[in-house]
Amino acid sequence: MSGNLTIIPTYNEKENILLVIDKVLSLDVKTDILIVDDGSPDGTADLIKERQNNTPELHLMERSGKLGLGTAYIAGFKYAIEHQYDTVVQMDGDFSHDPKVIETFLKEIKTNDLIIGSRYLNGISVVNWPLRRLMLSYFASKYIQFITRMPVNDGTGGFKCWSVPFLKQIELDKVRSNGYSFQVEMNFRAWRRAPDRVKEVPILFVDRTVGQSKMSNAIVREAIWRVWWLRLMAIIGKI
Repeated sequence: MSGNLTIIPTYNEKENILLVIDKVLSLDVKTDILIVDDGSPDGTADLIKERQNNTPELHLMERSGKLGLGTAYIAGFKYAIEHQYDTVVQMDGDFSHDPKVIETFLKEIKTNDLIIGSRYLNGISVVNWPLRRLMLSYFASKYIQFITRMPVNDGTGGFKCWSVPFLKQIELDKVRSNGYSFQVEMNFRAWRRAPDRVKEVPILFVDRTVGQSKMSNAIVREAIWRVWWLRLMAIIGKI
């Protein structure tokens, strides 16, 4: 199978997910969609199954519980590799990521291996976040840059596009991060392997208006120490 696969992890996204699917499938570019649902108790998976009856582009991977964002994407990446897609887009299922940007991603990925949708490439492009969370995210990206030496302005952003042949080179089974640090580790592994083929493009991030954020203190703590682990692994040649 060729073309693009858009991976959307979900946990309790019944208010948003069908609208997101409709928007993605209405784009001028063709894409299949894989929903990776972590046993949402609100019935998100049931909505997807119903929509699959008349949407052949829509696929569902059900998991047994809340296993984490990183493992959801790894499962999706392996699905894309197994089914021989050319490219993969990863995005949230709550409209914080504008599906229209997928069209830009699929143009840019033709000459790159990883495209990162950046909230901080041209100043700060975030809507509806409280100041404390905005400052935490912005300075976390600066912290990541300083520790890892990686020239990425938005290290924790989750709206990205990958070349599938490049994903095969990342050694997905060696990825250890699971929360927001998963984004950092994947960026770092990509940059270490092909620094000239990682590109950021500006996006506008709009915080969810329906549903609850999945951010937690544990996720923040993991991201803080994980960058030191990445730097160490790079120094000793393990990444």
